[in-house]
Amino acid sequence: MLKTQTRHAIDPATAKTLDTDQLRAHFHVGGLFAEGEINLVYTHYDRLILGSAVPAGDSLTLDEVKAAGTPCILDRREMGVLNIGEAGPVTVGDTTYEIGTGEVLYIGMGSGPVTFGGNGRFYVLSAPAHQAYPTRLITLAEARRVEMGARETANERVIIQFLHPEVCQSCQLLMGYTQFAEGSVWNTMPAHLHDRRMEAYLYFQLPENQRVFHLMGEPSQTRHIVMANEEAVISPPWSIHAGAGTASYTFCWAMAGDNVDFTDMDMVAMEDLR
Repeated sequence: MLKTQTRHAIDPATAKTLDTDQLRAHFHVGGLFAEGEINLVYTHYDRLILGSAVPAGDSLTLDEVKAAGTPCILDRREMGVLNIGEAGPVTVGDTTYEIGTGEVLYIGMGSGPVTFGGNGRFYVLSAPAHQAYPTRLITLAEARRVEMGARETANERVIIQFLHPEVCQSCQLLMGYTQFAEGSVWNTMPAHLHDRRMEAYLYFQLPENQRVFHLMGEPSQTRHIVMANEEAVISPPWSIHAGAGTASYTFCWAMAGDNVDFTDMDMVAMEDLR
């Protein structure tokens, strides 16, 4: 079963006026990982699609998505698939890839339908593409690892980069995830902006009775959204995207926009946050 929804873009002046329910309606994405379903959210932020596929031992095929406007979702798009569940197969064309836990499959433009199987829990991201690059499975051993932070500032973490210029070529989709050491909870702080591209976060490996407080908004007008395990949040280009949890967790970050320069960001000083 395929379920889709659309999220329209919100400007920062409007975002200032939104209450908690309205903020969540525009930026929070819950209920993604439902067994036997493909759930997709088509956003008007750089036309990123984010969603999930949970075959639950059966198979699910992703092909036409009306919001994309083409006979097949990949006709003019590329895709990244992260498996946060058990190892499971993903079939693209005549090739089946066994995606292990924590591994990412890049799927190039024009690859046709995608079939998900087994007991994987697949997080799906797709952005418009201008060129067809080869489909490729990226294992943990092949990903780029960057260790950052410190225990003293509660942000000791490793950034694991998969769709990154030094790992796997893509048109505009960047993707990876960040894992925290035990006792560390702060992500992306000091905060930054990148007005040339949007971002989406999926928070996972968070205990069910714990929460992450995701910070968003202009630096002088910050807001928060409370996130549970396996929930996603959409971050507009004008917004900071940071947060802290009540326990350690992992989050998948993905970006789409003007370029694939991972360091293309404008830092925000701590004293400028409000």
